[in-house]
Amino acid sequence: MAKAKKETINVQDFSKYIRWMWILFVAGLLSVVFLFLLASWGAFGEMPDHTVLENPKTNLATEIISSDGKTLGKFYFNDNRTPVSYDELPQHLVNALIATEDARFHEHSGVDARGTLRAVIKPGSGGASTISQQLAKQLFHGEGSKNIIERVLQKIKEWIIAIRLERQYTKEEIIAQYFNIYDFGNNADGIRSASRIYFNKEPKELDVKESAMLVGMFKNSSLYNPRPERNPIGVKNRRNVVLSQMYKYDFISEKEKDSLQKTELDLRYSPESHREGIATYFRGYLDGFMKDWIKNNPKPDGTKWNLYNDGLKIYTTIDSRMQTYAEDAVQQHMPRLQAEFFHQNTPERNPTAPFLDLTPEEEQALMRRSMRQSERWRHMKYDLKKSNKEIEESFKKPIKMTVFKWVDGKPSEVDTLMKPMDSMRYYKSFLRTGMMSMDPKTGHVKAWVGGMNYRHFQYDMVKQGRRQTGSTFKPFVYATAIDQLHFSPCDEFPDTPFCIEAGKFGNPEEWCPKNSGNEYGGKRTLKDALANSVNTVTARLIDKVGPQTVVDLVKKLGVEADIPAVPSIALGTTDISVYDMVGAYSTFANQGVYTKPVMVLNIEDKNGTVLYQFKPETRDVLNAETAYVTVKLMEGVTQSGSGGRLRGKGRDSYRADYREIVTGYPYEFTNPIAGKTGTTQNQSDGWFMGMVPNLVTGVWVGAEDRAAHFKTITYGQGAAMALPIWGIYMKSCYADKELDVSKEDFVAPDNLSINVDCSAVSQDQNNDDEEDRLDELEF
Repeated sequence: MAKAKKETINVQDFSKYIRWMWILFVAGLLSVVFLFLLASWGAFGEMPDHTVLENPKTNLATEIISSDGKTLGKFYFNDNRTPVSYDELPQHLVNALIATEDARFHEHSGVDARGTLRAVIKPGSGGASTISQQLAKQLFHGEGSKNIIERVLQKIKEWIIAIRLERQYTKEEIIAQYFNIYDFGNNADGIRSASRIYFNKEPKELDVKESAMLVGMFKNSSLYNPRPERNPIGVKNRRNVVLSQMYKYDFISEKEKDSLQKTELDLRYSPESHREGIATYFRGYLDGFMKDWIKNNPKPDGTKWNLYNDGLKIYTTIDSRMQTYAEDAVQQHMPRLQAEFFHQNTPERNPTAPFLDLTPEEEQALMRRSMRQSERWRHMKYDLKKSNKEIEESFKKPIKMTVFKWVDGKPSEVDTLMKPMDSMRYYKSFLRTGMMSMDPKTGHVKAWVGGMNYRHFQYDMVKQGRRQTGSTFKPFVYATAIDQLHFSPCDEFPDTPFCIEAGKFGNPEEWCPKNSGNEYGGKRTLKDALANSVNTVTARLIDKVGPQTVVDLVKKLGVEADIPAVPSIALGTTDISVYDMVGAYSTFANQGVYTKPVMVLNIEDKNGTVLYQFKPETRDVLNAETAYVTVKLMEGVTQSGSGGRLRGKGRDSYRADYREIVTGYPYEFTNPIAGKTGTTQNQSDGWFMGMVPNLVTGVWVGAEDRAAHFKTITYGQGAAMALPIWGIYMKSCYADKELDVSKEDFVAPDNLSINVDCSAVSQDQNNDDEEDRLDELEF
């Protein structure tokens, strides 16, 4: 029998491989730990320490806040960011973010292990980056590098910072920070700006579909830009994905999801820039105010505040509702008036339009002067170092430009090809306006409109511009006469030609003012004379009190303009700003106490610490009796004089098709109103100053150059140019019952010694005349 062959089985020893596997695993694990330690120590770039995490550096816009708590605008360079707290976020907005970006947000401590593992095993599946990690990226290094090694190191740093953020902040604080830091595009930095710009709402007011749209933009706000000309369809699709995620995690029902996904975006795009939005001219003034304040008020460490990055809050006196009504009034009236101005200045009617009464030489000199005063000239002369000849030639070459135009009563822009010289002439054909409204007791300025359109007409006609006041100066003369000579509104003066001789009051020549239309005759009470702007009576008054006495009073009333002490100032030859005129008139409504106009109440830093608080500036200028009598005089203007159309009265001298359209006549106010119209020589400037007990408003209308004006007084008077803006504005203010604009009588002083009831005087006079007639018959 054959002997079985013995088989030898060689069993390999794997122990050394297992040992090496564990060594490599532990080494790899230690390497990862060491890598994280190196990253946390800053070996791969600076890491934020405890203090930086506690106060991450973000640029915060300075916010301008109205007296009724609304945001009027902001000051910022690149970051239009105003943070909100978690409590100011609607719950469905938070739910949308969690459902879409980090469903296990409340379960992890900064890094989602499950999501990270899934992303490693199945690249592209998403879920690796938590909200905390995304916040870390936004705060400390921005977009990831394309280099794979650098990207891995950045990811490690994200994890470390995310864990530190979770230790430093609550989950709610992390959510709020993430919403506040993100750039939603179109100057919408942070959720507050985004909700205001895209939906004209505060974050708390966002509904579910609006919240879903904004959360959808977190994926890529450059790609998912909802503006009509960009990617509204993509944004809608992305929004619907967010709604599906909200349904998936039981934040909304299937019915609600299906219903919302069928809706449009319903944007209410409201861009926020320095040249758009509400109160643009006021914000322009405020910019200068704040720069002066910053110059004189350094931080505790001696450095200067940054108006555009430090997140200051400026609390102003402007009422957003009244500001809106004021701007609406300007927008309603000015295109109508402009249409009439264009109608009267067609080439057939006025070959030198928009100028009147200029010789060709004067017209050429005016345009040349304007050219040298232009921004284009300054830029080419001093920035580009061009010669005068080169600059002048450039004004004659057509270039592409965007110009302002009224279209269907709305401000609009038109792209065109035009010579710069022609564009200057084009803009000189537009009438401008300035308007300010103020509480006379507190000095709080409630509305400020420096022009029609800040983008194209940036010169502020409230405070920067000064124009001849015309007859709105006359109440200062009357007030001086009442104060000095105790005149009554019922005192009579002859309405006959009157002259102040040469040499008197330093007058080089005899001064003989004429009445409008050269109309004279009989006697007039002071009330009637002011109501009808009778020049001869005003001249008699300034002759009695002297020009210097009037100037002294006007200076006490806060007017800063240089006023020569000559008789002609009585008729309003002095240039004064709307700002100063409103402040001065407010003294009459405030029982003789001048209160300096106030625009800024408080300034706070981003933490709410008060840095500035205004102190009212007041002074007694007139006794209460003089102020009240002056007010009663001005009530006559709106009862029977040039302001009578406020009550449905006035001259019916308009063309039938423009009477109501252009001027808004009649207004049918029934409450006590004191006021004064003003019209300067050649109808260059139209004014209306109107007062009720708790609101004084001044309006000016005119062109840039006095040579551009209406040919006749029909539309060139203050009652047609400026008064309609006041009337439209006040109608809106009265319709808003929350504003509580007074309809009451002006408060009379306790001891009134001057008679203001001229109707009683007229009745006594009539009785005396009747007795004289009977005596004559009896005789």
